[in-house]
Amino acid sequence: MAQVTLNRLTKHFDDTPVVKGISLTVADGEFFSLLGPSGCGKTTILRMIAGFIFPTAGTVLFDDQDVTHVSANRRNTGMVFQNYALFPHMTVFENVAFGLRTRKVAAAETSDRVARALDLVGLAGLEQRPVPQLSGGQQQRVALARAVVIEPDLLLLDEPLSNLDAKLREETRDQIRELQTKLGITAIYVTHDQEEALAVSDRIAVMEEGECRQLDRPDTIYRRPANRFVAAFMGNMNLWEGMLETDGERTVFRHASGLAVALPEPRSSTSPADDAAPVNRAATTDSAQADTAALADPATADAAPADGPICLALHPQAARLTDEETEDSVGGVVTTRRFKGATVEFTVDAGGVAIQVVENAEGPMAARQPGDAVRVRIPGDQAIILRD
Repeated sequence: MAQVTLNRLTKHFDDTPVVKGISLTVADGEFFSLLGPSGCGKTTILRMIAGFIFPTAGTVLFDDQDVTHVSANRRNTGMVFQNYALFPHMTVFENVAFGLRTRKVAAAETSDRVARALDLVGLAGLEQRPVPQLSGGQQQRVALARAVVIEPDLLLLDEPLSNLDAKLREETRDQIRELQTKLGITAIYVTHDQEEALAVSDRIAVMEEGECRQLDRPDTIYRRPANRFVAAFMGNMNLWEGMLETDGERTVFRHASGLAVALPEPRSSTSPADDAAPVNRAATTDSAQADTAALADPATADAAPADGPICLALHPQAARLTDEETEDSVGGVVTTRRFKGATVEFTVDAGGVAIQVVENAEGPMAARQPGDAVRVRIPGDQAIILRD
């Protein structure tokens, strides 16, 4: 197993910067995800770690060994590609055994290791099945078995679930995490799917245009996004532009529509340490834990924010529909209602500001329909102040 350290990793294609000075550390045995929209540089980073391409600047270290310009076949990494990259003219056994044969592993050991790998991924007994006769989920597991059979120091996965249907994606996602945990292997996982990353990762680096915008634990990124981009990318979060005003012990967010949200305790998504160090320069540190602290630990923020323009963020699950006129509620009209099974998603127009609300489908307000007048409770202690 290996610790992976990236130091100011940079990649240009012609004159176009694709990865911009990324520094981070992935701990030995960690499941680490690179999350972001298409074109943000996450697959390019993975390919530099694998050795398929070399960086324009910066270094890649496995433990203390500099592998920046070491060829891919000398890095002992296992790779699972988006399209699986299986050989269609070979059987399941031949595909899984391919890496062992290129390493000239003895036939008896090859047979034993292939059998163990196929058993790990639930494909025992399919050794002689031609690849074209497999389902998409089975092909993905063959690719996974081929990656782990060589006993790599590092498992790399590039959008491995994107070709599967929704139910199979969830099942296979859980199998990948279970396998990684069982083997204790370091894994770096590339995805654009927020739910996937939140479900499997020990930590996540959220990428935008070649830069890391936040690196932290999944729960922290979800509950305390460090900036507008992360807040918008991680889900259907309410984002309202307005002004912050302080009056003695009272801090109030005011929107141009007249919406006012009292913030009983001044809260920000960034700590003083975050302001001192740009989020894409985490790894002047030597450990994964220090990376996380340097990038984002917004829960530690307790300094009173200054007055001025801000963006206020609120998860739809924190807002609540009500018939009662309370100090923390605002009146409005339901404009949309979307039934999602266990939950119901509402949009409420509150005097020109749209408020997204998620209610339990069995709750007392779940039956409200477009056109109904309602009030929305906006708990100030759940709101997040974003300045970036």
